Amino acid sequence: MNNKNKAKSKKKVKIIPLGGLGEIGKNITAVEYDDEIIVIDCGVAFPDVEMYGVDLVIPDITYLLNRKEMVKGIVLTHGHEDHIGALPYILKQLNVPVYGTRLTLALVKSKLTEHNILSDCTLNEVTAGEEVKTEHFSVEFIRTCHSIADACALAIKTPEGVIFHTGDFKIDYTPTYGEGVNFERFAKLGSQKVLLLMAESTNVERPGYTVSEKIIGENLTRMFGEAKGRVIVASFASNLDRLQQIINSSLHYGRKVAFSGRSMEKNSTIAIELGYMHIPEDFLISLDDINKYPPEKITIITTGSQGEPMSALSRIASATHRKITIQEGDLVIVSASPIPGNKKYISKSIDELFKKGAKVIYDDIEEVHVSGHACQEDLKLIHNLIKPKFFMPVHGEYRHLKKHGMLAESLGMDPNNIFILETGDSLELTRREAKRGPNVQTGAVMVDGLGIGDVGNVVLRDRKHLAQDGILTVVLTIDTESMNILSGPDIVTRGFIYVKESGNLLQEATKVVRAEIDKCMEKKITDLYVIKSNIRYSLGQFLYTRTKRNPIILTVIMEI
Repeated sequence: MNNKNKAKSKKKVKIIPLGGLGEIGKNITAVEYDDEIIVIDCGVAFPDVEMYGVDLVIPDITYLLNRKEMVKGIVLTHGHEDHIGALPYILKQLNVPVYGTRLTLALVKSKLTEHNILSDCTLNEVTAGEEVKTEHFSVEFIRTCHSIADACALAIKTPEGVIFHTGDFKIDYTPTYGEGVNFERFAKLGSQKVLLLMAESTNVERPGYTVSEKIIGENLTRMFGEAKGRVIVASFASNLDRLQQIINSSLHYGRKVAFSGRSMEKNSTIAIELGYMHIPEDFLISLDDINKYPPEKITIITTGSQGEPMSALSRIASATHRKITIQEGDLVIVSASPIPGNKKYISKSIDELFKKGAKVIYDDIEEVHVSGHACQEDLKLIHNLIKPKFFMPVHGEYRHLKKHGMLAESLGMDPNNIFILETGDSLELTRREAKRGPNVQTGAVMVDGLGIGDVGNVVLRDRKHLAQDGILTVVLTIDTESMNILSGPDIVTRGFIYVKESGNLLQEATKVVRAEIDKCMEKKITDLYVIKSNIRYSLGQFLYTRTKRNPIILTVIMEI
């Protein structure tokens, strides 16, 4: 074997998940061969309850930034936030071509416009069936079905074999828009020997098949027919199929439709302009006009299906919405299932809506939501069509990935050919074998207002501490020559105790501070840093003994 062939034989395809494995959201995966990398999706995750003040979580792309010249493009499976939401932040650091279908790119353009970087980015529209080619890769976009139009699976052809990525999908034989899954192409690829299947795992715990979106449309129409007043429906702004179903039910009963919520208004405008959503012009009204029509002729489609504190539905429930006030006889439908961690927020909104006289229907009592993700039988069908040599489950928490691996094994796959990875792991593939590769740097970058990455574990720890125990500030003025106290110590608290109710405690705390300063003077300690540390230690011990709380203690010493 000559040197050239030897070098070629050592090359491997590397699969590097930089997000989306062992977690929900933040989906981004790098596929690398020789001197080229293509990136699949670029999504955000939403902060959990302990990420105080954080708006979004985006992936750490240090691995890609260290190989900028190798990255040839980002290919997008569909237009949901957990697959495109990080693009405005990532493209500022890594400006590479982006490839996606018409609706997906329209949603991306809207985001890039908000960040004022659209003119600097290269967006390339593709249609299902088209291929994007580089020197080593050919990426084919294949029509699939999800809760948003223009979703695609990806067949990535590499020198070592085909990698098939399902994207998010469901099998719906009666989709509300367009055609369903392109089973013919799936089967043809399966007959040609697929090297690796990467299939989503979100609903792997659910047996059976995912219910068709059409069933929800029928249920909504029945509920609309029974409604005596306004109908207010909360749903995901990105679930355009559901929005069309709500519109269809409204039109059936002659109801005018108004959209509420920034993302809902933006997404619906884009979808209507591009022809992915249809509503007669005279049936679409502004929120300002909803009181011009009888209640039984009004439908309001709003954000807030997850009970987010600042969302439109939450503001309606708390009577702080500027244009919508709950009336007796209103029917509120929460057409979404709770994301893990959000159930208490949704419950709070539902309780408030009931208190204000609305009738509320949600998924626990009526079937008003179906998932856009494949259940067990759908996943089995894909495995049997694709017939991969190796399998790597993606998109899910660790238990989802593990159960998807078990499902593949139940279908006859060799367990040695199933790889359960987490974010930051890697998989190396050749035609003949697959094995785990080295770990890479990855993680979560937090977006807080205009700050990107400036909130880390230390800041979150302090915010958590502040939320739990509050803050106490000691202020005093010292003469630096004589080291005498000229004023103070004064103690100010926030989130610790209410001063008027606990004045004695603060008086005693002031005495503790004075006593500690006297000790420092006796020992001739003049270093202000040491004095501050001693005050914090003594005061901290005193407060914990008296209250069993550990507030953050700040000591401010002014020198004269």
